[in-house]
Amino acid sequence: MTRTRSKADPLLCAVAAAQGRADQPDALFAALDQAVKSAIGHKLFTILTYDGNSGEAARIYSNLPGPYPTGGRKRLAPGPWTEAVLDRGEAYIGRTRDDLRSVFSDHELIASLGCESVLNMPVRWRGRTLGSLNLLHEARWYGEDDVAACLPFAQLTLPALLAPADL
Repeated sequence: MTRTRSKADPLLCAVAAAQGRADQPDALFAALDQAVKSAIGHKLFTILTYDGNSGEAARIYSNLPGPYPTGGRKRLAPGPWTEAVLDRGEAYIGRTRDDLRSVFSDHELIASLGCESVLNMPVRWRGRTLGSLNLLHEARWYGEDDVAACLPFAQLTLPALLAPADL
């Protein structure tokens, strides 16, 4: 009897291996950036954490720290985007500049970077959204297949969102 074995995904393996390095969370975030860029593609890649009590998001990683530095915070207004991504844990795909304009107050800065589409992928634990991976690219870059491809990368972010900073 012949047994078929699936091969390990080298991008997922690189991210998982990065979790074991001492220089956290930098090693994990850099590995995620490279893996997601290879697997799905992005021009701008950020990781946000969400505080459900304050309603604020904090940027903890950015591949473009000039226009999008880490440490940036913003209050998220209730609406369809926050209900979908934060409350229900659904990915959001914005395919055009108009889609981004309807959701993001910084849509002009996003467009100035050559980005007109977005995939916001929630990172979930125990039924709550703790953060998100945010991939931005040219118009109509992202589709439903990218949601499935991004899910394991998003969930591999979880230890960095749960671990105390001094751990």
